[in-house]
Amino acid sequence: MDKIYKIEDFMDKTFVILSPDMDVYQAIDTFLKEGVTSAVVADENKKCVGILSEKDCLKLLAGGSYHQLPGGKVKDFMTTEVYCIPPYTDIFKVADIFLHNYFRRLVITNEDNMVLGQITRRDMLRIIKKLHKGDGKEKKIAPIM
Repeated sequence: MDKIYKIEDFMDKTFVILSPDMDVYQAIDTFLKEGVTSAVVADENKKCVGILSEKDCLKLLAGGSYHQLPGGKVKDFMTTEVYCIPPYTDIFKVADIFLHNYFRRLVITNEDNMVLGQITRRDMLRIIKKLHKGDGKEKKIAPIM
């Protein structure tokens, strides 16, 4: 029987999570230190409340002046409409979601909206490479119908 690959088989379980009450400049420092372009924002119960991206942080420049940049908390700049998926989503559905949306990261949550992991477009490229390379044998992978 052919294996149906689900995103839980590939999701990143160790990644940057920001607090909504974190200072936005501290979040920018974290982006630069960790080499990430965005991060999940979760509350104290690990429930997803948003995403903060580099693009969101550019609002600091757009709303500032030459002599003073505005400040604030991550929650003041983050995107609150986050596309979350359950861990049992198949990889073909995830690829389709990325193809039809502008974002680069999906948050994987359980039924209570608690963050379990994430998957990025770059991770999807790693999946393609892994499935193509395989063990030298031809792989059959079928999406859920």
